Amino acid sequence: MIIANISTPLLGLVDTAVMGHLDNADFLAAVALAGLIFSFIFWSFGFLRMGTSGLSAQAFGANDSLALKAILVRAIVLALSISLLILLFQQPIAAFSFYLINCDYSIEPLAQQYFYIRIWSAPATLCQYVILGWFLGRQNTKSPLFIVVTVNLCNICLDLLFVVHYGMNSAGVALASVLAEYAGLILGIILVARSIPQCSRSLSWSYLFQLDKIKPMLLMNSHLFVRTLCLIFTFSFFTVQGEKFGSAILAANAVLMNFQTFMAYALDGFAHAAEALIGRALGANNKRLFQQSLKTTGLWSLLIALLFTLIFSYAGKDIINALTHLTEVREPAYEYLPWLIVLPLISFSSFLMDGVFIGATLSRQMRDCILLALFLVFLPTWYCTQALGNHGLWLALSVFMLIRSLMMLSYYLFYQQALITSMRSKPD
Repeated sequence: MIIANISTPLLGLVDTAVMGHLDNADFLAAVALAGLIFSFIFWSFGFLRMGTSGLSAQAFGANDSLALKAILVRAIVLALSISLLILLFQQPIAAFSFYLINCDYSIEPLAQQYFYIRIWSAPATLCQYVILGWFLGRQNTKSPLFIVVTVNLCNICLDLLFVVHYGMNSAGVALASVLAEYAGLILGIILVARSIPQCSRSLSWSYLFQLDKIKPMLLMNSHLFVRTLCLIFTFSFFTVQGEKFGSAILAANAVLMNFQTFMAYALDGFAHAAEALIGRALGANNKRLFQQSLKTTGLWSLLIALLFTLIFSYAGKDIINALTHLTEVREPAYEYLPWLIVLPLISFSSFLMDGVFIGATLSRQMRDCILLALFLVFLPTWYCTQALGNHGLWLALSVFMLIRSLMMLSYYLFYQQALITSMRSKPD
């Protein structure tokens, strides 16, 4: 899962490098702002992966093949329904999004061009969320690896073809993303068809849409939806506020955010492992598996966070230089690099706890933690540090990640004993 996850920020690095080596910083800024909109649109529905993963893991632990089939079908129907609404309302979504962002007149046409191309990847992207979550819940990590790497390799190759060879700029990046997502969906469908579990009972419509089965899924997904919206709002607010300091600062923040994204996706490999293993342990009432999974994923998350801190400390400037040749972008990126050096150690436990909470289906607690961190920490910190400029933005983000980590750890310690005592000890 680490290999699969880091291929996604590698794609972001390629997008940044391709745009960052063009003659104008506006292309990089436009992709950053348009990508911000898709963070809201697509990442808002990340519950399709997280919810599917947690529910599938518990059904897998309970050895319930019929439930596994039903979870997949229900989630796919939900993903397609959401995709249809996104495509139908793409113009109002674009108008409202660009009104909120209020970006520079030289950047907005490029960002809009990117938006109206990329939006057509919605069905493929959301259905992939479901497929990835379903495989993860069943502890099948090879299939997600094949899907994610296929998408990102296609995207990288098409980026280079459309932008470098054909000179399509930001439109080429968007078109590459759309085609790559559908390539990943086709592969995902093939892998699912080969992995459907055998079951003595047939999946009936009455069972599939049974209210007492659908209601917990929708309730959990609603909590995860709010949680994801808050997280996206935080990073989007960060990007929009950075734009007020000029396109060079915006581009520098976009370059540096690749560091955070790369680290987060790598650490999410352990979070995904925690989702699957802890969900399986709860479904099977296996206390030893629960405790061992938490200890092992926690230790390795800390070690990898330390590794990222060392890499950013010693090679950070070299990475920035590889991503852009523009001096007006490099210089501010050097200035704000120290914030990225400390972020891995501040935030690693929050990524791990996300996996633990999803596997244990503690979605309401996840939602509560991030709401408190957003409204009681991030926004007040930003407001009080505006005089510090872009340093104030990075400070607010760092404090937000720290407090979110501490809150989730506190919540877990509160629920830990209840979860453990609810299980009877079984051999592994």
